Amino acid sequence: MGKQIWKPGNMLYPLPAVLVSVADREGNKNLFTVAWTGTICSDPPMVSISVRPERYSYHMIEETGEFVINLTTEALAYAADYCGVKSGRDVDKWQKMKLTPVAGEHVGAPMVAESPVNLECKVTQKLELGTHHMFLAKVLAVHADERYMDRTGRFHLNDAKPLVYSHGRYLSVGKEIGSFGYSVKKTKKNR
Repeated sequence: MGKQIWKPGNMLYPLPAVLVSVADREGNKNLFTVAWTGTICSDPPMVSISVRPERYSYHMIEETGEFVINLTTEALAYAADYCGVKSGRDVDKWQKMKLTPVAGEHVGAPMVAESPVNLECKVTQKLELGTHHMFLAKVLAVHADERYMDRTGRFHLNDAKPLVYSHGRYLSVGKEIGSFGYSVKKTKKNR
């Protein structure tokens, strides 16, 4: 069995499908879907999002240097798709999707109450790369929904049924097959 060679493209899948919330200085807010997002540093905690300059929310990020990354779930799949194909120029996506904006602690952009995790972010740098401009940002705060915490305080994000995006499709995260370091962990049998 062989492999086809395709032209260069973005085939690094799956990716988290996140809702990014923004606001401008006048208090106008919007919500849009981003799949070009990721962790770029753990100390200091930093993330990136890549946004087309023609997107309605782009000027809000440029103006304030702030945004919130809201993780999505199976229950938010419809909203994630809708907020990715409809423009805030034409519709109030918060109202249409019946999502609840909640004030954060550090940025003016609202958080999505229905999201299991919200990351308040402050832009440190913008890279103009081509079709998308990448915003590098420090994570100022992480808000985790207490519904997914056990009695010991451990957070169980997988119980929220996170959503990912893969080559034009939304998928739910599957079953756990191991944990970090399980390939080298010593068991009683190996001792």
